[in-house]
Amino acid sequence: MPTSTTTRQGDGTIIVSPTNESLQSATIIICHGLGDSSEGFVDVAEHLASRLPYVKFILPTAKTQKVTMNMGMAMPSWYDIVGLDKRSNEFCNGIDESQQRIEKLLKDEHENLGVPYNRMVLAGFSQGGALSLYSGMQLPSKLAGIVIMSGYLPHESGFNVSNGLQDTPIWHGHGEADPLVRITAANESQSAVQAKGATDYTLKTYPGLAHSVNPQEIGDVLSFLQKVLPFGEGDFKVKLKEPSEMSVKELKGAISKAGLGRLAVGLMEKGEFVELLQKHRDGKL
Repeated sequence: MPTSTTTRQGDGTIIVSPTNESLQSATIIICHGLGDSSEGFVDVAEHLASRLPYVKFILPTAKTQKVTMNMGMAMPSWYDIVGLDKRSNEFCNGIDESQQRIEKLLKDEHENLGVPYNRMVLAGFSQGGALSLYSGMQLPSKLAGIVIMSGYLPHESGFNVSNGLQDTPIWHGHGEADPLVRITAANESQSAVQAKGATDYTLKTYPGLAHSVNPQEIGDVLSFLQKVLPFGEGDFKVKLKEPSEMSVKELKGAISKAGLGRLAVGLMEKGEFVELLQKHRDGKL
């Protein structure tokens, strides 16, 4: 049986979660780049999930809005981009709204499922990496880490490191041949974030890599995630709704998501569905 299940929601969010939801002990949010959607990184999330079977991945899709740099064309974007130079990078209309959205996703995981902030990571590519850095270092609580791929620090004048977050582990991968977000922007971002107080910012560059990721970088991301979200250190259990408290519709949905449909064939009574799901969560199937 697969260790993870991928579900797609109506708002464009994709969730890759442990097939047995009770085994979740960490959460990673991955934000896509400009003009993309959650579909752009679902293969990466599924690959990482195969190596991190205790992690739930949440991939939101940015709202569609006009982007000044792209002649006002409307596309999924976490905020407006005026240009690629440092001065233009100060104009990021909409970044506060996206920051609040990411903060809500983290808060929901914490309050609804009980996942501690130190068992959550923000990650992203390009504009999504920029948002992850900008949001993750200004939270009220410290995350396990932040992953930036081909990203940068946006709106530097409005950025500050929250007290107590200075030693948050930051891993930044960047292609040395990136023609869009040039390597100089990566170096400047590292220096600016360190000047604001960050003490654990790792920048790794990849010769010949353009504005993209490659298997080596994804392998390095995995190593970082295994370090900051080690298996077995989640001394808690996610707060899931008890099967006995679920409606028949909820039970059928949970059973389907868990890949137990064939075992539910012929079941009629609610108690039978409850028993099946409970056995699954208890690892008795």
